[in-house]
Order: sequence, then C-alpha cells, then structure tokens
Amino acid sequence: MAKKQDLNFNKNEDVNKLLVADLRRKLDEVALGGGKKKIEKLHAKGKLTARERIDYLLDKDSERIEIGALAGYGMYEEHGGCPSGGVVGVIGYVSGRQCIVVANDATVKAGAWFPITGKKNLRLQEIAMENKLPIIYLVDSAGVYLPMQDEIFPDKEHFGRIFRNNAIMSSEGITQIAAIMGSCVAGGAYLPIMSDEAMIVDKTGTIFLAGSYLVKAAIGEDIDNETLGGATTHCEISGVTDYKCIDDKDCLDRIRRIMDKIGDYEKAGFNREEPKAPKEKQEEIYGILPDSREKPYDMREIIKRLVDDSEFDEYKALYGKTIICGYARIDGWAVGIVANQRLMVKSKKGEMQFGGVIYSDSADKAARFIMNCNQKKIPLVFLQDVSGFMVGSRSEHGGIIKDGAKMVSAQANSVVPKFTVIVGNSYGAGNYAMCGKAYDPRLIVAWPSAQLAVMSGASAAKTLLQIEVASLKARGEEITKEREEELYNKIKNRYDEQISPYYAAARLWTDAIIDPLETRKWISMGIEAANHAPITKRYNVGVIQT
Repeated sequence: MAKKQDLNFNKNEDVNKLLVADLRRKLDEVALGGGKKKIEKLHAKGKLTARERIDYLLDKDSERIEIGALAGYGMYEEHGGCPSGGVVGVIGYVSGRQCIVVANDATVKAGAWFPITGKKNLRLQEIAMENKLPIIYLVDSAGVYLPMQDEIFPDKEHFGRIFRNNAIMSSEGITQIAAIMGSCVAGGAYLPIMSDEAMIVDKTGTIFLAGSYLVKAAIGEDIDNETLGGATTHCEISGVTDYKCIDDKDCLDRIRRIMDKIGDYEKAGFNREEPKAPKEKQEEIYGILPDSREKPYDMREIIKRLVDDSEFDEYKALYGKTIICGYARIDGWAVGIVANQRLMVKSKKGEMQFGGVIYSDSADKAARFIMNCNQKKIPLVFLQDVSGFMVGSRSEHGGIIKDGAKMVSAQANSVVPKFTVIVGNSYGAGNYAMCGKAYDPRLIVAWPSAQLAVMSGASAAKTLLQIEVASLKARGEEITKEREEELYNKIKNRYDEQISPYYAAARLWTDAIIDPLETRKWISMGIEAANHAPITKRYNVGVIQT
C-alpha cells in the first residue's frame, strides 16, 4: 500500500482532510440552530438550549452519536431554514444506560415541526423500537409549522405516526420518559402524556390542546397560558403530569434518577471480547482513499484500519473478487464484513473485472456469506463503494439478475442487525444489494467522500443530454457543439448537487455524515444498541435460495 512519503498518498490525504474539515464547519454551523440571538433570548427566559439540555443530561465524558445532525440542510430556505430539522437526537448514556434523547430546538421557529422534523422524529423512534432502547423526549415545541401543515399533518408517516409509535412502544415495554420544558400544544400534547412518566418545568413549561388565544376565539373564555396548562395546573389539579420541576437542571436531574433505577434488559447475545485498537494507523485511511472516484484502491487496507488488531479472516478470498467478505471484530464486537472492492481484479476464469462492480460470482459469494452470518448470529457491516451490477450480454446470459436477486434476498431477509457505511459510490441496484436505506440497516452513515444516485453524474448527464438534444431537435432547433456543451454542464451541475452526501443527509437518506475515524464508534454503539433486542425471527431467504 501507499506509504506516507508517497506523493499519491499525500494528495489523497490532503483532499480527504479538507472534506472532513468542511464537514466539521457545516456541523458547527447547524449546531447554532436558529442563531446566537435566539440562543440569548432563550437564556434570558432561564432556559437551556436543546444541545445544552442534552449535554447536561448525558453522562459526563461518555460516548455519543448524533442522528440527523444535517437533516434539513439547505432546505426550506424560503421559510428561513430548519437547521438539524429543528430537533436534536442522540444515542448516548444516562446513568450508565444506553438510550435515545430527542430534544426540540426552540431557537428554530419556536421548535415548530417542519416535514423533515416529523421524518427525523420518526427515524429516532424507529431506532428505539428496532433496538428496544429507552427514549427520552425533551419537549419544547410550538407544534406543526402551519404554512406547511399539508406536508406534515395527515399522511401515514406524518405527525400522527409519532403518537401511534408512543402507544406501540408502551405495549412493548420500551421505556419512554418525557419532560415538558417549554411549549407543548395541540396534538403534540399527546407525546409526553403517552410516555411512561412526564415532568414539567414550573413557569416555562405549558401543555394544552389549545392555547389561550385559540380558547378565546373558540369559546370566548379569557385565560392565560400558565393557568390554562402550566406546571401548577397539571401537577396539582388535572394530574396530567407526574413531577413539578423548579428549572431545566432540576428536571434533567430527575430524569437521571429515574433512569438510574431501571432494571437490566434481556440481551440478544452478540459476541464481544476485550476491544483492541487496529494495529495499522486509522489516520492512514485519509491517504488510502483516492482523491478521485475514478482511481482504484484496495478496500482491504481500509478494513485493516477499522477492525481490532487489524485482523481480518477473509471468506472465499480467491472467488468473486469484486466483493470482499470476512469476519473481524470492531471494538470487541464480532462482525461479518461485506465490502466492495474497487481494484481491477481477475475472475476465477482469468477475466479482468471492473472494480466496484458486482458480478455473478461476487453476488453469489456475498449471499452465502450473509446466510452464514445469520446462522452464527453475527451482525453485518456493509462498506459501500459500488457502481452497480455488471451489464452486457455475457452477464445477462450468465444469469446476473438471478444472482443479484439471490444477494438482495439474502440481505433483505437477514435477521441479524445490519450497519451500512457509504465510503464512496452508492449507485443503482448496488445500493440495494449492499444494504441501502430501503433495506433497514440499524444505522446508515456516509463518509464525506460518498455519493448516492442511480448512476454517476457524468453517466446521468450524458443520458439526460441525449434525451434533451433529441427533444430540442424534434422541435426544429439546431444544436451546436457549444450549445450541447452548455446543456451538458447545466444538467451535470444539477445532478452533482443531488448526489452529494449532504443532499442525502439533509433528507435523512443517511443518519449522518461522519469522519472516517468515527466509524468504529458508530458501529460499536450501534451493535450495543442492537444487543438490547433479542432476535425472535427465524432466518429464511425464501425461493431465491433454490
């Protein structure tokens, strides 16, 4: 592999470190929520921000991962934007218990729910339900963002699904704790009260189905919000809430005390030994990953820098070489790794195979390996850098569709938890076969070098250009070389924007964009979360197996 003094290594390192620096800049930007003035206004009311509440609640110096930090990025500009989707969500530890914390950001449109806010809340609840993790809601929201109510209120995966999930989690014994730390109005009032325990902060927390203005308009009653639905009303008169808290910190301290007394959970029993750091330096990932997606690299060198002791037991190493499969440990957890190989390699028959492309033999190998991991109860990790399945007469005659279907079926029916890391390309049906979002990975993250699309920007632009030129010619327009080049660049620029990892993260197609050096932490915490949920379903891949 390339060494540090190698020129290509240094070029790669510079490019990838710049990508990571850009990621950090964007994360710092969204962490400000609605901006410094809104934060100061919140502090003046004696309230902490969403992120300050989470920082205070989580165990000091404990690990955490943030889900959907870039949700809403670049969206809703005409409405003033919606940083982090107006809600902060993390997987972390409270009183030593791993859990999910969801906090409305009142600096973003008073915590109102945009469409992406609803989608993000549902994703966080989905993670809690899949992994049977306790979930804590820190509520401070003005309710549905009315100018966009048609995109957040009535459909199956809209606002109402939140309360349906509250009920389902309650029936399944998943702990839900809610703190009313600001506004909690209309339908949103059901969320905390459908939780196991609810507390409210005196003088700053209110909860009601309709605020004082709406009450006046609807029935003519004059009443202030505090009397209508403040802490005194709901702790002493209605009995809606269980605990009255002096301030934000008192409220968060009470949550810690509740979490401290929760009984142990039944475990799935995934294998774990004492964690070991990789022998190879993780930082060298920056120099191994090419500065251009047209250049090859050996995925094994990436794997060596992700797994414990850099030890990787490869499965069928000499067969189906465009997919690498094997067993390893990540932070002590046993894992099965399925990874795309972007090197040009020779097939079993001696034919050259394009890197990053799935061939029949590699699809067959991956399907068999996925079955083995399910048989042994080993979580799966997918490292995506895939251009798709091989096309052409040789592949079609060889049954690539059947072999691809076998891999997709094996992966889709997997009962062990799956985790997906998009390293580079994630194109077409390759995204599906390698456990894209549609195939229920417990967590799916992208490196800053990732791209998600039906095909690459250049390929798509050429295809779309042909259609556009044919259409213009049919209308009698003459297309010069210069005009064709202008059209190509316009199409490609638009498409390139859509395949950016930030476009995907903004829409929650991925849970996060992460520094490659955080990959081990994400996978380890993800498997720890999955270990809360024993496997109850039998693995069966169906008719494709035959």
